[in-house]
Amino acid sequence: MLLRHIRYLTAVVDNGSFTRAAQVLHVSQPALSQQIKELEDRLGAQLLDRSGRQVRPTDRGAVYLRYVRHILEELDEAARAVRDVEDLSTGSLRLGVTPTVASYLIGPLVQRFRSSYPGISLSIRVASQQEEIEPALRDDRLDLGIGFGDMQVEDIEATPLHKERLALITAAARLSVRKAVVTPAEVLAAPLALLDASFSIRRSVDRYFARRGLRPEIVVEANSITVLIEIVRQTDVATILPENVAGAGLTAARIRPELELRPAALLQRRNAYRSAAVRAFAAMALEATVPFAERQQ
Repeated sequence: MLLRHIRYLTAVVDNGSFTRAAQVLHVSQPALSQQIKELEDRLGAQLLDRSGRQVRPTDRGAVYLRYVRHILEELDEAARAVRDVEDLSTGSLRLGVTPTVASYLIGPLVQRFRSSYPGISLSIRVASQQEEIEPALRDDRLDLGIGFGDMQVEDIEATPLHKERLALITAAARLSVRKAVVTPAEVLAAPLALLDASFSIRRSVDRYFARRGLRPEIVVEANSITVLIEIVRQTDVATILPENVAGAGLTAARIRPELELRPAALLQRRNAYRSAAVRAFAAMALEATVPFAERQQ
């Protein structure tokens, strides 16, 4: 009974209205109001301020909600554990992926996973690791992430996948740079289109050239790998991205001395519940990245 009272209370606060909360909960407004009043009587405290146009929690209500929301999250996680189907005929997986990894790994990986487990629904969020993926893992809004393991975080567990090598990527028709390996000086021979400074790749590139006292000609900056690839494919500019990004119509040349390798990794909240879908996807990701590691030898 108390659990229902708590869910009703959070619904009223989240919707700011008894009317909207009743619609969401599919109950009558008088019944909802009575349930909230019973909860307040039981606690001996007014939890909601009903005097304004929008219903808000009182100070005591805000304190109470802070605790019960955590309880509800734990209960929801427990419910997912109970519903977990070990044969993977049904289920769901919430995945966060950094943009660079998404550009070359997530498509083939999802294809393999869907072929093996068509009953598992996937929710995929492409986002920055530190600002979005890690907080979402901590708050149980994501089950698993794919990013980089070079940033040690106490409550995030990183399982290594492969090392991501950055390369000079150009249109295949550019005969002047069709080489397997290029030097920093040869990189400077081409105008560059690079990710903007919000990406760790760009920061790595800037450090690489700064250490050598070199200033590349940067003619385009973008916040999208897809946009950069299309620009490179259609123009005479080059870019520096993971070598695995180079697809049809593009060629990748390794840079020597090479830029720092970045360890791609599976990310998960430490000691989090691991559903059958999470375990299956993690195992498949580890297997699928073996070819990438072999190509980098």
